[in-house]
Amino acid sequence: MTPAQVKSKFRREGKTITQFAADHGYPRNAVYRVLNGCDKAHYGRAHEIAVKLGLKEGTATESSAPAGPDRRHTGRRATDKTPVAA
Repeated sequence: MTPAQVKSKFRREGKTITQFAADHGYPRNAVYRVLNGCDKAHYGRAHEIAVKLGLKEGTATESSAPAGPDRRHTGRRATDKTPVAA
């Protein structure tokens, strides 16, 4: 399906892009960026959106970015020499 076809489908069904975004838990801007070609949607959230819109084939899984302490900002600068308590 092309972005124009997705937009036409939404019009036929009386839905808005904002409604789609809210229903699926995505920021409205992210959905517009995928539909307008600003995001290539090769991976991550943009890929998930493209799959759910029907623009791409594939599986829409949760983001594969690792979460947890290894990705958390500690607020320390690289020059701080004091150890971090766990």
